[in-house]
Amino acid sequence: MTVHTPSHTEPVTVVIADDHQIIRDAIDSLLAQASEQFGHRYDRVATAEDGLSAIARVKAHKPALLFLDISMPMASGVEIIHDIRRWSPETRIIVFTGITSPGLIATVVESGVDALFSKGSPVADMIDKLPLILRGGRHIAPEFNDMIARGKQAATLTDRERQILNMVVSGKTNKEMADVLNISPKTVDKHRTSLMTKLDVHSAAQLMARALKDGLIDPT
Repeated sequence: MTVHTPSHTEPVTVVIADDHQIIRDAIDSLLAQASEQFGHRYDRVATAEDGLSAIARVKAHKPALLFLDISMPMASGVEIIHDIRRWSPETRIIVFTGITSPGLIATVVESGVDALFSKGSPVADMIDKLPLILRGGRHIAPEFNDMIARGKQAATLTDRERQILNMVVSGKTNKEMADVLNISPKTVDKHRTSLMTKLDVHSAAQLMARALKDGLIDPT
C-alpha cells in the first residue's frame, strides 16, 4: 500500500471516533500540540460517536488519520477496522483503548492497525509517534506487547492446570482438590507448581491477581 505523507503546507485530515465527548476534546487538544511541535497542520474534518458513524465519516472524508476507540455502540472492534480498510485503505488507523484482555488486544493487533495506545498512556507518547505513523510506520505500545505475551503464556496451560487454577481461586486446599479430581495431593502440588511457574507467580494471592488481570477467570 502506498502511503501519502502530507507536506508541511498540506493539512493532515483527521477523523476522531469515540463515544465520549471528553475524549474527542482531548484528542483535539493533542492535535493542536502536535501542530505546534511538528509544523504540520492537523485538520479535524469530522467526529463520530458510534461505530457505524465512524465508518460513514471515513468513507466520506477519506482522512489521513483516524483516531478510533474500538469499544463503541452499534459497531466495534475489528469489524470497524476491516470496513475502513475497504473504503479508505490509505487512512492510517490509530486505536486507543482501555481494554486489558490479551485475547482482544491480540485480535486488534492482528487486524493490521497502524498504532495502538492505551487510554492511560501519556499524551506525549501519542504525539511523538504521529510522524512515524504518517510515514507508514507502526507503533504498538509496549504494555500491549507485554499483555499479548502474557496471554500466549497463559494459553499454554493444560486443562488440568486450568482446573487447578479455578480451584485455587475458589479457596480449595490441595487435599480438597485431590478429592474432587480423584488424584493424589502430590499430583495436585505438581500441577499447581507448573501452573504458578508458567504464570510467573509465587503465591495464591499473586495467582488470583494474575488470573483476574489476564482474564483467565470470571471477575465475579
